[in-house]
Amino acid sequence: MKQTTILAILLSLTFVLRGQENYQPSPENLKAREWFQDAKFGLFIHWGVYSVLGDGEWVMHQQQFDKKSYEKLPAFFNPISFDAAEWVKMAKEAGMKYITITSKHHDGFCMWDTKLTDWNIVQRTPYGKDVLKQLADECHKAGIRLFFYHSHLDWYQENYYPRGGTGGASGRPDKGNWYAYLDYMDAQLTELLTNYGEIAGIWFDGWWDRKDADWRLDKTYSLIHRLQPAALVGNNHHQAPKPGEDFQMFEKDLPGQNTTGFSGESKVGALPLETCETMNGSWGFNIRDKNYKTPRQLIQYLVKASGYGANFLLNTGPMPNGKIQPENVATLKEMGKWLEKYGETVYGTRKGPVEPADWGVTTHKGNKIYIHLLNLKGENLLIPALPSKIKSAVYFDGGEKVRYRETEYGLLLHIPQNKQDAVDTILTIEV
Repeated sequence: MKQTTILAILLSLTFVLRGQENYQPSPENLKAREWFQDAKFGLFIHWGVYSVLGDGEWVMHQQQFDKKSYEKLPAFFNPISFDAAEWVKMAKEAGMKYITITSKHHDGFCMWDTKLTDWNIVQRTPYGKDVLKQLADECHKAGIRLFFYHSHLDWYQENYYPRGGTGGASGRPDKGNWYAYLDYMDAQLTELLTNYGEIAGIWFDGWWDRKDADWRLDKTYSLIHRLQPAALVGNNHHQAPKPGEDFQMFEKDLPGQNTTGFSGESKVGALPLETCETMNGSWGFNIRDKNYKTPRQLIQYLVKASGYGANFLLNTGPMPNGKIQPENVATLKEMGKWLEKYGETVYGTRKGPVEPADWGVTTHKGNKIYIHLLNLKGENLLIPALPSKIKSAVYFDGGEKVRYRETEYGLLLHIPQNKQDAVDTILTIEV
């Protein structure tokens, strides 16, 4: 790319709107937030040059690669079996409403035809094609919305300096221009938000590598909202939401929980919520990871997320040839079948009136409350009284009446063993 063209892109960034400290979301953005809360289920895709090694997306850091050695990988990355239409069809049949894919992970390798570096799939691999463009085109055709995961952290760019606590073996010189790196990042976001049609949002990660740095989030967030007002900004910084963000995500945890240790500083805010999880134990393709979660486990996680008022972003790490692991495809089919039958109790719902508990969760939509019994012990369950008068209580399957009694201690439900489902026993309460 000519130097004058790069300069023009960077100069255009100086005309961004003022910072997001007093951010007021646009009408388009508020409408997108409502859609997001209704969508409930999305596909997360971690895919990059690291998939060649089959050891996850952190392999450059974990195996202590220097840049010179790591630069050999793209020569082996030739995903000739990649079929964007096949991916989108799989997601749609699974009941997913959106896809979030890694445009750039921490190794800095770009999965699109960026003009700001040759460290990208078009210029460095024998494949030589822009996979994000192919996926964006198919998503737009199919009515699936597309988010781009974009890493703040970059183990490749020399201007990412001072460096944080990761990627220390890359062999980069101990010098760099931090603000030049941020300009580079904003210029790449400009490409992604102007050359790929309507983008549902940007999913940031890596801020935590340099918590005390001036990340210029206000400028970056303003840029995104100026280029695409409806685009939703989220940041996996494991902190409370910051001004300019449109949804809050939780990594491998339900909102308010902290089993992983990531969410200690992440209080649940008032924004739309999302939780992300893996299908085995890895985000990027890991050829040795056979720790696959069952369809039952993942369906229950989806239901629990809904009961916490959150979306479920479920990850797959495609193989280096561009195919999705067959184990993941099979699981997604099972989830899709379940959602075909029970999706009404998930899609378009909000967190129900009864707080999540060991036995399950509640969701609600209009005058209907759905009680999801995921782990019922015995045949009787006492829950807090509902806020409105009960008009009817039936099993979602079959419509048979549920035996219940309103007591001074709450609502007592009787669920015979033969009415209990191994995955989710759903009761529909009309109020």
